[in-house]
Amino acid sequence: MHDDRGASKIMLLGKKDIIGLDIGSKHIKAVQLRENKGSHRLERLGITTLQPELIVDGSILDSTHVVNAIKELVSNTDIKAKDVTLSVSGHSSVIIKRVSLPQMTEDELDEQIQFEAEQYIPFDIEDVSLDFQILGPAEEENMMDVLIVAVKKDKINEYVTVVREAGLNPVIVDVDAFALENMYELNYDVKEGENIALVNIGASMININILKGGISVFTRDSSVGGNLLTEALQKEFTVSYTNAEKLKQKESVEGVSEENVKVALNTAFEDIITEISRSFDYFRDTTNYENVDEIILSGGVALTNDFAQSLSERAGVNVNVAEPFKNVNVPETFDKEYLKKVSPLVSVAVGLAMRRVGDK
Repeated sequence: MHDDRGASKIMLLGKKDIIGLDIGSKHIKAVQLRENKGSHRLERLGITTLQPELIVDGSILDSTHVVNAIKELVSNTDIKAKDVTLSVSGHSSVIIKRVSLPQMTEDELDEQIQFEAEQYIPFDIEDVSLDFQILGPAEEENMMDVLIVAVKKDKINEYVTVVREAGLNPVIVDVDAFALENMYELNYDVKEGENIALVNIGASMININILKGGISVFTRDSSVGGNLLTEALQKEFTVSYTNAEKLKQKESVEGVSEENVKVALNTAFEDIITEISRSFDYFRDTTNYENVDEIILSGGVALTNDFAQSLSERAGVNVNVAEPFKNVNVPETFDKEYLKKVSPLVSVAVGLAMRRVGDK
């Protein structure tokens, strides 16, 4: 999704550095990559933790504190670039549909997209920003497969406003699921004939994008996330939010045994894994019962003790934690241990940092 108000200015000035800014309900992540002759180098990386309930179910409830958090993150990370790619997600505000349409040029579809989208989008077409990508010829003769994306304008405006108020210039608005796809394309080889599920689990959202031969064939957002684990630990051990977060990361808290934490977490994992399995079932139902062959797991929950193993066992699928810097040149000035630890958190931000104005 593009914010055209910044596009002409950027294109006149040529390629500029862009910050990938992933605003989650628990963390804000900023990544800046420098592209040179097809390779990418990490320039800047920063993460800041938000106070609870500033952003709830994807809605910004306290914009002042979010703006200040972005300003502080940019300052602490020594980011000089001003142009930003950000992303949104959420089943109530983002609709992604793969449809077959009569073959036409991109310019022709650009003129007709509003008419075509009205048949597939359950929102008032005047309330959404539309974008599309032609995927290629469909199985049916003289037809083509197209990905239509609709995002509610008020959702875009909400996030664009806080970014602008933080002194930055939002030039592209993307979707979390597609940012994950960018990250995957940068770091992984396409596996022909295999279905790879990119699963990003944040504090309050799951983004799923299933790729078949490197092409997106299924996307879904769910309003479930790591907050379920925090709440379960708070309730089980009568501890504060902060201490529950520590227990999630395998840190010790007085009076709570590691074994009991493991039992409580395994029980709490069930709701998240059930939601993912439900998405996979829906994918199978819509694709003549094709299976998911591998899960690339990212998001804060990927850092939670034993979650990846539990997901693999219960979903019956091999799970690998995302490596968003696998094919990125990382200068020696970065702390490699820290980078390895936080990598799952910044997968979306890395995908956003790869975007350039005018691309698709």
